[in-house]
Amino acid sequence: MSEDAAPWLWPEARWRGLVERVRAGRSLKPRRWPDGARFAVALSFDCDHETLELGQGRHAVGRLASLEFGRRVGVPRILDILAAHGVPATFFWPAVAALLGPEQPRACVAAGHEVGVHGWIHENTSLLDEATERALIERARATLEDITQAPVLGHRAAFWDVSPHTIRIVAEAGFLYDSSLMGDEEPYEPLVGGAPTGLVEIPVEWLRDDAAYLMFSRQPPVRPWISPEEVFRIFQRECDAAAADGGVFQLVLHPFVIGYRSRVWMLDALIRHARDAGGAWFCTHAELARWVREHA
Repeated sequence: MSEDAAPWLWPEARWRGLVERVRAGRSLKPRRWPDGARFAVALSFDCDHETLELGQGRHAVGRLASLEFGRRVGVPRILDILAAHGVPATFFWPAVAALLGPEQPRACVAAGHEVGVHGWIHENTSLLDEATERALIERARATLEDITQAPVLGHRAAFWDVSPHTIRIVAEAGFLYDSSLMGDEEPYEPLVGGAPTGLVEIPVEWLRDDAAYLMFSRQPPVRPWISPEEVFRIFQRECDAAAADGGVFQLVLHPFVIGYRSRVWMLDALIRHARDAGGAWFCTHAELARWVREHA
């Protein structure tokens, strides 16, 4: 039996060392929000598009077409809703998805939104060696900045699968924030080997991700399992709890998931609900990261 198959035999140095590789550090929940706001709303959209298939080494024509829907229909619908409400958001792009349709990340920036890194081709970074992972992150960032002519300040790992090196690489590359980990509901500073990184972590969670409830795929075999109305109620409760706590309501949506007619209403309804709650500050992830770093 290998050592990894018998963790009850691990000495303390091993299990403690594994946990300490990347951990949540000090909370960055701020003392106050801008202009007397009661809570923050940080909407994000992962524009995986065709790279959700390509990044796994697959290229089925039908699957690529279904993912192209996010580019062709989903993103324009989302941009229209955000414009109607005057709300900023953050769009995370795999570089290859941006290269396949560079007019869209440019349109996002032109509309006042933020663009962040989401891998090179939506690859699973936890499977990469450190040098390859570093090169792909740097290449993806440079590509997005070349396309948009705007600084790229944020990183989100594809699939949220980080390696033991990811957070250190992102910090050393000079990113303002990462948004791949789940150590809290509020922003925090991640630690690597027990040492502060200087990064802001804007945590994600599967329960605040539309794909966890509504995506269909044959491989892996997943299908929608609750209705859009039920998903909306979960998101609504998350929003209400963040407002009550004076914290952050952070959401991850995918244009190829939420962009359909029977679902996109959720985005409009959530924005209206957050506004009706009173005191919502709608911000990009970069704006949020700057604020919490300066006011925690």
